[in-house]
Amino acid sequence: MKVFFQDEARFGRINDPRRCWAPKGVRPLVPKQIIREYTYAYGAICPFDGESCYLILPAMNSACMTLFLRELSERFPDYFLLVIYDGAPCHSEGALSLPEHMKVVSLPPYSPELNPTENGWDDMREKFFKNTVFASMEAVEDQLVEACNFYESNPQIIQSIAGWNWIIN
Repeated sequence: MKVFFQDEARFGRINDPRRCWAPKGVRPLVPKQIIREYTYAYGAICPFDGESCYLILPAMNSACMTLFLRELSERFPDYFLLVIYDGAPCHSEGALSLPEHMKVVSLPPYSPELNPTENGWDDMREKFFKNTVFASMEAVEDQLVEACNFYESNPQIIQSIAGWNWIIN
């Protein structure tokens, strides 16, 4: 059996300028962009071994969630999968078509702090999207692919982000 925490995050062309380093006496120039175009990254992370699965999809709805769960199922066909996620309306079991070797469990309402995937999104935004302006949605998606591939190939980082004591023990 494998346990995954799942969540999705919106990425787009609106940036949020953050603090950054600059030499003393130099004020860094950080561009600001407000263009309302988005895509969604669906992710599932396993705190026990650091394995992860990401998929970039155009919307947050039950069809995209079903597609993501099918992809997760295909990547781990030899395991029974327990997927823990938030209670978004598009996540209700009645709206999803679940693979046979998968069970989904919802976190308590209004408790994103219980989902370590939220910390994964924060880390991804800090490392790959901080103070960046994108010329197109293709550029956003290219950066998102790079970020997702980085986390999928570095399970020790996922374990450090998601391996909370109450989960592991």
